[in-house]
Amino acid sequence: MKIVIAGFGVEGQSNLRYFREKFPEADFLVADEREKVDNLSENVAYQTGFSGLEDADLIIRSPSLPPKKINTSGQIWSSTNEFFANCPATIIGVTGTKGKGTTCSFISSILRAAGKTVHLVGNIGVPALDILPKIEKNDIVVYELSSFQLWDLQKSPHVAVVLMIEPDHLNIHADFNDYLAAKANITKSQTADDYVVYNSQNEFSSSIADTSSAQKKEYPFILSDDITSAIRLPGKHNIDNACAAIAAVKSILPNVLDDEIKKGLSEFTGLPHRLKFVAEKYGVKYYDDSISTTPGSAIAALKAFAEPKILILGGSDKGADYSELAQEIARQNVRLIIINGANSDEIREVLREEKIDCEIIQLNMAEMKEVAKLAKNKAQFGDVVILSPAAASFDMFKSYSDRGEQFVAAVEEL
Repeated sequence: MKIVIAGFGVEGQSNLRYFREKFPEADFLVADEREKVDNLSENVAYQTGFSGLEDADLIIRSPSLPPKKINTSGQIWSSTNEFFANCPATIIGVTGTKGKGTTCSFISSILRAAGKTVHLVGNIGVPALDILPKIEKNDIVVYELSSFQLWDLQKSPHVAVVLMIEPDHLNIHADFNDYLAAKANITKSQTADDYVVYNSQNEFSSSIADTSSAQKKEYPFILSDDITSAIRLPGKHNIDNACAAIAAVKSILPNVLDDEIKKGLSEFTGLPHRLKFVAEKYGVKYYDDSISTTPGSAIAALKAFAEPKILILGGSDKGADYSELAQEIARQNVRLIIINGANSDEIREVLREEKIDCEIIQLNMAEMKEVAKLAKNKAQFGDVVILSPAAASFDMFKSYSDRGEQFVAAVEEL
């Protein structure tokens, strides 16, 4: 039996460990786009690229690798499908363009406050197959699902949470319809015994819910003042995320107590690089929202603050439309926009077309130290400085977390 591990990042390495244990007599080949990779086990062959795999009996696809890139007539499987096929516990799956990590964390925190054993997996947690052997029937799994993981999903979660959706990853998906179709797979196999929690204010989330056979629970909804006050994260979008989390938890724990909900919400203080407070310097507060890779997430960041704002935008292009972001900037109290990165010309042109009249400074691939120093020199007492790029990070950084870490380090040096 020949098994190919297609893609050898963190998930690919997890796939190799899991399937070598499952099929100890099989011959394994790792295929990746890189010339060579690290952490390759002994007696495992390697090739660059995904052609010539016609003789493989099974190909395990890494999430970010589009199935169409793999040239084979054999079966293409994924770690996500393997997990769903073998997980003994209830799965709550969460997808959407932004807010997945925060909503998953809210759900997990509330469930733990209610005394449940919870496993947080997917983009936000450890690779799912690494913990599959540890999961017991009465546990609960919270799975963050990107469009890449959902591309070929064959089994839906018991509770599917569909957050706000906007165009994203159009540099990888064929178009927005392809992206939306991948997202819709989260509900494709649901039955009347399942649940779908969806954002009723987002047409794409609502359209996915409409196609589901599951029981429907819409959000956002009005929370009591004491529950709202338990949320430690800024912004209306995080209140919406909390609503989605509460609806998901109540789908499987209808008798969850308000005190357990409040405890769970209050104990989660935010994830790195998600509108995370960095420091206050000379009366100016700095926030790291490097996870912001779409215009919609930058809009949410702007709406989170009433104070005068300095906004740091720009990165590598993912096919986004920045006109709605520019319109929101016009409505907000934005004093300065710093544009940096490979798509700075594109963003600057959209701001010009929308006649944004605040000060705009365009940099050309400047280091984060220079960006932070410029923000400090321009800031006034009481301002907030927000790194919310509305673009991917791969023009200058290894990842959004690398970008955020460099920003945090630059701010701390001010």
